[in-house]
Amino acid sequence: MDWVRSLLKLALLAVAALALWLAWGLLLPAQPGQEQLVLLRPGWSTRRIAAELSNAGVIRSSSTFLLYHYVIKPRSLKAGEYKFDHAANALQIHARLVRGDIFKRTVVVPEGFNMFEIAAAVENAGLGPGSEFLKAAIANATMVRDLDPQAKSLEGYLFPATYEFSRIESMTDIVGVMVHRFRREAGDLGLLPTGNNAHGPTPPGTDLHDLVTLASIVEKETAAPEERPLVAGVYSNRLAKGMALDADPCLLYAARLAGHYDGAIYRSDLQSDSPYNTYKHSGLPPGPIANPGREALKAARNPAASPYLYFVSDGNGHHRFSRTLNEHFHNVALYRRAVAR
Repeated sequence: MDWVRSLLKLALLAVAALALWLAWGLLLPAQPGQEQLVLLRPGWSTRRIAAELSNAGVIRSSSTFLLYHYVIKPRSLKAGEYKFDHAANALQIHARLVRGDIFKRTVVVPEGFNMFEIAAAVENAGLGPGSEFLKAAIANATMVRDLDPQAKSLEGYLFPATYEFSRIESMTDIVGVMVHRFRREAGDLGLLPTGNNAHGPTPPGTDLHDLVTLASIVEKETAAPEERPLVAGVYSNRLAKGMALDADPCLLYAARLAGHYDGAIYRSDLQSDSPYNTYKHSGLPPGPIANPGREALKAARNPAASPYLYFVSDGNGHHRFSRTLNEHFHNVALYRRAVAR
């Protein structure tokens, strides 16, 4: 019977060794050497996921993780980017992947950002190259074709807000979320030509393309909410009289499109044949030059009734409005004195 005792001892030792191995692999926390961001892509096998976690130092053993997953907790693991910045054991890591506790990257889109600036914000958030965002913003103009048949890109329809995205979301997904937010906000304001408005049908005569284009110019001209209806009123008055808009933000956008934007306006910009040169071409530019927020959209829909045809900065974040060129030249002189101090 000695051989039976020996066999039992070996079996007990094996069980003890297995228990220790499982305890080491599953219960002892692993401490990554530094903060780790691990991207687990859709379609990856559990084996691939376990290997990635092990290579990053997030779990102690891919084998114990797989054994736990297949035998004890056979649950679906969710793809995404995960942030690991403190010690945790494999059971806790597995639970996080089951919950889909993924790491989101924040993208802040201020009112008046154009698609080039949004592309830079997306890239700075670590979501991918800005050039890929721009491609998606141009290639997916069909997302708003029912609202704006003239749209050549999604410029104007990428609504300003704070967003959270995961790295597994494509650039098409990202622009789609921004367009969806525009539809929601525009519907709430009663601007959608499709009748999908929160406050009843669209008023007759609404042209969303022109309205968003005007709102984008208003947004770039002033950051003061109380001035937006007045600025919209000035441009509406100029359009009604057949006058050129003379809008500097449109010149800057033309420079963006031409690839030589540096934040300044040059004589060559004023002489440019770009359709966005509103000094040379009367009427609205071909499309939006930025992405307006709610207040600019409201101002474009309901411009202030006023006699004003001109405005210029007062040097303190606001503007002086005037009816005649003589009044305007006087206000320009006041502005130059203010900035010269």
